Amino acid sequence: MPLLDDPHCIFAVIVLGALVPLNGCADPNVTKRDNEAVPVTVTEVKSKSVPLIVRAIGTVNAKEAVAVRAQVGGVLTAIHFVEGTEVKANDLLFTLDARPFRVALHAAQAGLARNRALLAKAEEDSRRYARLVKSGFVTQEQADQTRTNAASLAAAVQADTAAVEAARLQLDYCTIRAPIHGRVGQTAVDVGNLIKANDAQPLVMLLQTDPIEVIFSIPERVLPALRAVFGGQPLVAIATPPGESAASLGGAVVFVDNAVDPGTGTLLLKAEFANDEGRLWPGQFVEVALTLRVDTDAIVVPTEAVQNGREGSFVFAVKSDETVDLRPIVVAREAGDESVIASGLTKGEIVVRDGQLRLFPGAKVLRKDVTETTAP
Repeated sequence: MPLLDDPHCIFAVIVLGALVPLNGCADPNVTKRDNEAVPVTVTEVKSKSVPLIVRAIGTVNAKEAVAVRAQVGGVLTAIHFVEGTEVKANDLLFTLDARPFRVALHAAQAGLARNRALLAKAEEDSRRYARLVKSGFVTQEQADQTRTNAASLAAAVQADTAAVEAARLQLDYCTIRAPIHGRVGQTAVDVGNLIKANDAQPLVMLLQTDPIEVIFSIPERVLPALRAVFGGQPLVAIATPPGESAASLGGAVVFVDNAVDPGTGTLLLKAEFANDEGRLWPGQFVEVALTLRVDTDAIVVPTEAVQNGREGSFVFAVKSDETVDLRPIVVAREAGDESVIASGLTKGEIVVRDGQLRLFPGAKVLRKDVTETTAP
């Protein structure tokens, strides 16, 4: 039987062929690829002043908000402003029908005049009886009675004087004036409505919008930096209204809450801004940037140069022989598109900014300066 017809012999030939290496099976490009320079984009480690900026979303809030209510009841006879406009302090807003209160004032004044006349008569009687009791024409009891009558009428005059002032105050309440300078909202009443005193529904809301406040929260991790500067120097906050990224407003922090919210881990702050142009509106959301400090001579690299591994952050540093070294670093914080390095790098070193995917310690690189590439 021929050898090739034996299936056992065929299997032996196949196995033997697999075990014996052929000259054409070696990959000559492996060593070549290892020696190839990897093209990368590099950048220089720099040292510069970097501000510590905390960014947050804030809510614009009126510095003062007044719910205007009537202190007396009556019929509304006039509205003296246009809804949505600004009014000055002491400007007339509403007028109520004052006739009932004017009548009450006249009645109180009449009662005061009557008791004053009676008091004058009683005081004269008291003085006359005091002289007559010495001559024996009247008894001491009669003299004491006239003196008591005079004292009683004096008290009545004081009560009537207070009643007149109360009636006059009620009459003044018929004209409702603006307590602050601000912008009025929509009115809840019309002329002819019967107004209740101290009604739960205010007649109108008056908001002070210049200056104006922005309320925002910062994470508790920056609290040490905040405590280091708050109170010693003014903290500047920048507010950017939506759609106005090129025209931000500068203000000052005026309030720091006394406790961190345990639910969110944030601290509430309040900043005050001049708003004479009306660019900030109550209830509006704005971007807030708070500068806590400026770190001088900080070591910075582009954030895209920083890589993260199982043992922490690292960069690929380019050595003088055009090979790279895996350099462990400690990142203090990020500032925009740059990272502030706490340790691991020095000024002037060259690190890989782009192209780290094919790198390993000792790999050769073909570097390009960052200026040769254009950011998208």
